[in-house]
Amino acid sequence: MATERHRIAIIGLGQIGASIGMDMRGSFKGVDIIGHDKDPETAGLARRRGAVDEVAYTLPGAVEDAAIVIVAVPVTAVREVFTVISPNLSDGAIVTDTASTKMTVLQWAEEILPQTVDFVGGHPMAGVETPGIEGAQSGMFQGATWAIIPLPRTQSKSIDTIVNLVKTLGGEPYFADSVEHDSLVAAISHLPIALSINLMRTAVSSPSWREMARMAAGSFRDVSRLASGSVDMHHSIFATNKDFILHWIDTYVEQLQEMRKLVDEGGDSLQEALQEAYNARDAWLRGRVGETEQDRLYDEVPTASESAIGVFGGERLARIAGRFRRGRR
Repeated sequence: MATERHRIAIIGLGQIGASIGMDMRGSFKGVDIIGHDKDPETAGLARRRGAVDEVAYTLPGAVEDAAIVIVAVPVTAVREVFTVISPNLSDGAIVTDTASTKMTVLQWAEEILPQTVDFVGGHPMAGVETPGIEGAQSGMFQGATWAIIPLPRTQSKSIDTIVNLVKTLGGEPYFADSVEHDSLVAAISHLPIALSINLMRTAVSSPSWREMARMAAGSFRDVSRLASGSVDMHHSIFATNKDFILHWIDTYVEQLQEMRKLVDEGGDSLQEALQEAYNARDAWLRGRVGETEQDRLYDEVPTASESAIGVFGGERLARIAGRFRRGRR
């Protein structure tokens, strides 16, 4: 007797969607991965690179009989995708997404998707600067925090299904509500994108850019890296998370003005500010954000299990920023 096979649809075969498909095909048995992309050439490349088993050239055809639908498109395209696929979703299907903002996406899911399906919002904190399927790679989600934000009406078994999928891909599920998620990623993901873009704009606007470009090396390359990301994705992020991003841009401008003052004055205050930033980043990289001296002393005591060591305190933003440290985007 033939084993029943299940269909999983991936809508959007760019960097994230194709990377998910590559890992799923290597880990899931008895599953057919159906892929769709608005660009037929991208869809064909995804098939050739082993990201999907089959290409569907229409959205309704992609989600037909699918048990799970993964929407991996820029956030401003999510509403249209939901609208087109809704009449074709099977009863009991689970829809999830990978968009970088969640408040708007959850609102669209509640308004558009039928009550007969469950929605579990998702956001893998992973990626590289090379946009599109050219940047897709197997193993992209290993150790990466993957935010999970379900609708209130979503059944627990559907949430468990997506959590297990994330774990199979190597991700670390992290539950948050949509407001919390969007406010946090505005600081730790979207603000860095804005800074990277603005560094490039500032440098290019200089009459000396040609000479600067010849001398630019590691530091400039590292800080400007995110400006090479998908323009459509960045536009979608800024359009759907505007208020939180503006808040953090304003906060950064205040900090930049303070840095200008410290550089102008020099002396011990500048040295202290530089040391504080060094110490803060070092603590973040070592997973010790918000840790107390008591925690550090406890950490030196041998225990039977490393997982029992360390109790992290501090403000919620600091704690969650620490959880996101493995994400590259």
